[in-house]
Amino acid sequence: MGDRRPVSVDVRNHGQASPESVLRPEVLGWKAYHVPDSAGMLKLDAMENPFGMEASVRQILADVLSNAPINRYPDAGADVLRSLMKRTLEIPESAEILLGNGSDELIQILCQAVARPGAVVLGVEPSFVMYRISAAIAGAHYVGVPLSANFAIDESALFQAIEEHRPALIFIAYPNNPTGNLFDDDLIRRVVERAPGLVVVDEAYHAFAGKSWMPQVCAWPNLLVMRTLSKLGLAGLRLGYLVGRPEWIDQLDKVRLPYNINVLTQLAAKVSLENLGVLLGQASRIVQQRGELMTALSSIPGVHVFPSEANFVTFRVSGAVAVFEALRENRILIKCLHGAHPLLADCLRVTVGSADENLMFLDALRRITSLEVSRHGG
Repeated sequence: MGDRRPVSVDVRNHGQASPESVLRPEVLGWKAYHVPDSAGMLKLDAMENPFGMEASVRQILADVLSNAPINRYPDAGADVLRSLMKRTLEIPESAEILLGNGSDELIQILCQAVARPGAVVLGVEPSFVMYRISAAIAGAHYVGVPLSANFAIDESALFQAIEEHRPALIFIAYPNNPTGNLFDDDLIRRVVERAPGLVVVDEAYHAFAGKSWMPQVCAWPNLLVMRTLSKLGLAGLRLGYLVGRPEWIDQLDKVRLPYNINVLTQLAAKVSLENLGVLLGQASRIVQQRGELMTALSSIPGVHVFPSEANFVTFRVSGAVAVFEALRENRILIKCLHGAHPLLADCLRVTVGSADENLMFLDALRRITSLEVSRHGG
């Protein structure tokens, strides 16, 4: 029956463990990713699609999800969903797909997979903050190459960094977040050709850009294209996908946690992709609204608008922090970029909303900036 005597416990060091004595020093120094409370606010800070799914599609979703087998584990490989994605999202037949719980998980998988001792992950800055964070979590060294003053890639600095650090992984956001611009295609092509490791082109905003590297994803042995369905209108599903040659995807799949795409997400994504025209139509409306928003912003004295090929607009205004806080007092939440990087001094970022939402934001911004000018005697 075995020995059932009480286990003897050494309590001499009991209670002495603490986060400081156990966790990695760099973890103790980090701040958690902050998501501001948006309750009761006009939410224009997170690049979400402002349009809900059409009623007819919502009914289909309700019927499908009401019968979801949530007592069972999901399809581990999401094979049905991945097959549908290949057909509907124009993914090359020779490519393979890795699904993630949003792009964030895919970035983490990539960083974990390459994090040999001394490995370097490289990106341009300012760009998506999760590249740096995920590299640090994985124990890799992150190198950020500053963009030029107009948010273009500094070609000389980038290739110098590639030659010096020999990165295992390079992230290039296309369009870039938070700047909104597309980088030069010929330059990206030369990066892929000269990089000693993987190059990931992050196309989170591809639906609004009109350009993509997806058709060429298998043309180079070290190119991967990453996307998410979040910006297209399915942010609540948390579904990202990484596309590339099978030899890469097969290896990266080993790092993916089992059952990472849940039953409800798989079913809801399938219904949404079967009605993809609805989402693409909304993306077209957002692009139109973006142009109108940029024109209106440019007409406001003291506001400098940067070009955008995404579903957000970044602009510079004197006293950006005060403007941000004043907008928040008016129950309008956008993103304050000031302080995130020297190139983003006095910059704010606003998501393209519906026509009514954009008008509410613009009216408030006009009032606030005119008050700021009057206050400072402009």
